[in-house]
Amino acid sequence: MSENPDYYRRHLPHWQPKGAVFFVTFRQKGSLPFEVIKSLLEQREEEKRNLFKLPLHQRPQQDDLDERISYGRWDTLLDNAEFGPRWLGQAEIAEIVKEAFRYRAGRDFELFAYSIMPNHVHAVVEPLESEYHSDLPPLSKIMQSFKRHTARQANLLLGRQGAFWQDESYDRVIRNEAEFQRVVYYVLENPVKAGLVPDWEAWPWSYLKTA
Repeated sequence: MSENPDYYRRHLPHWQPKGAVFFVTFRQKGSLPFEVIKSLLEQREEEKRNLFKLPLHQRPQQDDLDERISYGRWDTLLDNAEFGPRWLGQAEIAEIVKEAFRYRAGRDFELFAYSIMPNHVHAVVEPLESEYHSDLPPLSKIMQSFKRHTARQANLLLGRQGAFWQDESYDRVIRNEAEFQRVVYYVLENPVKAGLVPDWEAWPWSYLKTA
């Protein structure tokens, strides 16, 4: 167990301090083939090596590096994927996730925004105190429960068994108001960027807290 209760690591590092607002992304199992993931990781490592050859004052901040090199590419591939399951593109399955957000908003987290895409989900949330019991930080406990419930319901509707979600989610602490506004805009505009609708308000599986 980590000495820092707000930090743990599986395949990805997770820093989840109490009282923080998070940008969270989780995707369907098999939505990116292993070969694609391997290529992305190799490309990232190569670019990191090249960046570290630059003088210190010319290197981007680590946060910028992570977002520019890693996350943006993964999300673009998910948006344009023509492989893997896209069950969230079915209205009945997207409705299960939408209802889970609605149920847990105000119970497990404060919900600021989300977009349910055909093979992945973006959300902006602030975890609330709850009765979860494990060694993981609160956000990870909430996401485990959220994904377990929605996977069970989706599999029942689809008449299938097996993993529905990729077992690990991406999460990032939102550090200030400017970043919060950028992330919310990104979440809401994702269906537009993916070419699904001309305006985010036309996408039935998006939400923005307005009060």
